Amino acid sequence: MAEKPNIILIITDQQRYDSIAALGFPYAVTPNLDALVEKGVAFSNCHITAPSCVPSRASLFTGYYPHTSGVLANGQKWQRTWVEQLRSAGYRCVNIGKMHTIPYNADSGFHERYVVENKDRYMEGRWYFDEWDKALAANGLVKQQRETYRERDDYRDRLGCFDWELPEDLHADAFVGNMAKWWVNTYPLSEPLFLQVGFPGPHPPFDPPARFSEPYLKRNDLPLPSPTKEELDSLHQELKDKRQHDVEVDHDSVVWSLDPTPDQMQRLWAHYLGNVTLIDEKVGELLEALKARGYLEDAIVIFTSDHGECLGEHGLIQKWSMYDAVTRVPTVIWSTANRFEGGRSIDGLCQLFDLGPTILEYAGITPQESFEARSLKPALEGRGWTPRTHVFCEQIGDVAMAGGVEFMTGVRSDRWKLVHFKGSDDGQLFDLENDPKEVNNLWNDPACAEQKRELLDVMRDWLIESNFKTRDVMMDAR
Repeated sequence: MAEKPNIILIITDQQRYDSIAALGFPYAVTPNLDALVEKGVAFSNCHITAPSCVPSRASLFTGYYPHTSGVLANGQKWQRTWVEQLRSAGYRCVNIGKMHTIPYNADSGFHERYVVENKDRYMEGRWYFDEWDKALAANGLVKQQRETYRERDDYRDRLGCFDWELPEDLHADAFVGNMAKWWVNTYPLSEPLFLQVGFPGPHPPFDPPARFSEPYLKRNDLPLPSPTKEELDSLHQELKDKRQHDVEVDHDSVVWSLDPTPDQMQRLWAHYLGNVTLIDEKVGELLEALKARGYLEDAIVIFTSDHGECLGEHGLIQKWSMYDAVTRVPTVIWSTANRFEGGRSIDGLCQLFDLGPTILEYAGITPQESFEARSLKPALEGRGWTPRTHVFCEQIGDVAMAGGVEFMTGVRSDRWKLVHFKGSDDGQLFDLENDPKEVNNLWNDPACAEQKRELLDVMRDWLIESNFKTRDVMMDAR
């Protein structure tokens, strides 16, 4: 066994936990991810620290909660990461695809970065010319994007779903997968490797080539969401405002509907799952290339996502809320050299940013004592790991938070979840044991007053402890 294993970190964007067959969603066609789950360790209760891309990723790559890192919304500047420690320890550090640093092309500790950003950049960073843009331009092509989608007569009815009509190898996710294979096949194996591959999908636009979405369009058994009027009426006002906002403002080429038809929902799920299947295909090809080049003789392979996606659940689209559809992400870790036993699931609560100190420890680096993230290495190796009693999530006002709420904070235990909306007397409280779909809001139920008070106390104590623990950290990820 090598002193320093190769470490491969694959991150998708906006992928739900229930989008992989081996994780309990048999409708998905994901043979390569299924194989990874079967060989590795799946953390079935891994939750993000922020329900949007930039703060979630900044938290993951710093080891601190968003309120500590200072990165609490999309568009906020960040670039400092623990990858710098891997580079100093002798790793060749390479990023291919999406990291979503701001600025996009920051060094962030990598020797090499081949940046591919959001599929549909429109306002901020609109003119940043990334590797994907260059490839399209070199082929004399113009990227499918919001300006051209808006010209379609059926634009408002598509819910962000389109067929990729340019060459398949120039789809964002195919391009990232192929570029990662190119790097693996051309770089000489001479030092331990940290390879971070960031797929832009299945983040919208939901735009896989038709061969991936068509099989799902033909299925009549997809468990499509159909929220009741009672649930929609009971939503927090912030989420009601978000629903209306997403009808009026087309973030990421998605124009939402307050009452989508069954056909629209079928198309939405078919395109989303089709994009997942495309990514699955590219993950399989990448792992084969890594194996052929010797990188998998002793490696830690990690697959995860930065947050999930509502896809019509609770009458909502995209992220920016704290339902499990958004906060719970697939997280699978595989040791190719049997550093720990695979083929199992760990159900205790953990957080996405716990992957940071896990990676550092397997690289022989002691994580900083001030880290708020906790290593999962003891859990993987079956020695002395205690699951988190609670996981936390926070989000400052962002582009799709259309109401008067400036800040959301969520706390979740095994059974209960509470969401606090700053400036609002109303909130959300769910009994996940009896209401796993988070439909029945118990915030104002007198019978649950004790649980609400307890979780509000936990939230207060967490913030106090966080401030105390990081009191000597001049945390500036920017």
